[in-house]
Amino acid sequence: MNFIQQAYKGENSWWRWLLTVLIVMSPFILNFSIYFLLPEVYNELMGQTANFQGNKNIFLLENLIPFAVLMILLLIFVKLLHQRSITSLITSRKRVDWNRFFYGFTTWFLITVFFLLIGYLLAPEDFVWNFKPVPFFLLLTICIILIPIQTSLEELLFRGYLMQGIGILTNTRWVPLIVTSVLFGFMHILNPEVSKLGYGIMGFYIGTGFLFGIITLLDEGTELALGIHAANNIAAAILVASNWAVFQTDALFIDYSEPNLVFQMIIPVFLIYPLYIIILQKKYGWKNWKEKLFGNIEKPVITTK
Repeated sequence: MNFIQQAYKGENSWWRWLLTVLIVMSPFILNFSIYFLLPEVYNELMGQTANFQGNKNIFLLENLIPFAVLMILLLIFVKLLHQRSITSLITSRKRVDWNRFFYGFTTWFLITVFFLLIGYLLAPEDFVWNFKPVPFFLLLTICIILIPIQTSLEELLFRGYLMQGIGILTNTRWVPLIVTSVLFGFMHILNPEVSKLGYGIMGFYIGTGFLFGIITLLDEGTELALGIHAANNIAAAILVASNWAVFQTDALFIDYSEPNLVFQMIIPVFLIYPLYIIILQKKYGWKNWKEKLFGNIEKPVITTK
């Protein structure tokens, strides 16, 4: 059974999917409601966040802990409501391949460090060394423990739960790939980067959704995407901070440069992402791309003993 077909191992009544989505995504739904229905209230809240002068580690904790609660709820609903294994949400393999997770994590973290180094060499005046031992190591601890939970929730919700659900609903692979990638992108519309760069930066978030979705379908599991996403967010939190980014932390460097769509969206989505997919293809020998990305999903015959 392929990755999307894993959903057939459990109960798939429509109300189970609806209830899970409404509860697990309730904070996002609430934020979107405020953004679209009460823009003045939302702008005031964002202004308070932008001018935050308190303990940054406490602020980060307050923002990450809800993801842990939502992760627990998602896993409970998959296990008890859908009556299937957590492994089936993560991968089509018999067990989670942690080697894939760590390969994705390590390679993406190194890529991020490489481009930070390039940026520093090209414009060192834009970066200020900001190392403060106690706050930084507290930050590092928080990031190692909680950011993988935050990113895993997003991956298992979008590339796992929703991709599988939409896949068996439409009997396709390409529909869930497109829908989950766009939804993942729009989930980030409230990020301060959008206020700074405009809606053009949404291309980066949607493109990142496609990166994770394509990798998940080609590899028949979320392990690589889980590792890449965790490395991306941990690097963003501990390496470089800026006053316009979503992570306001005591990172190693502060970046005072003015962001632009070329470096923030076009180069990553249209150059780095395709090259990285090719690297992974060479590593894991992915074949039948057309079938894996655009093929149909058939209901398997599940035999019981």
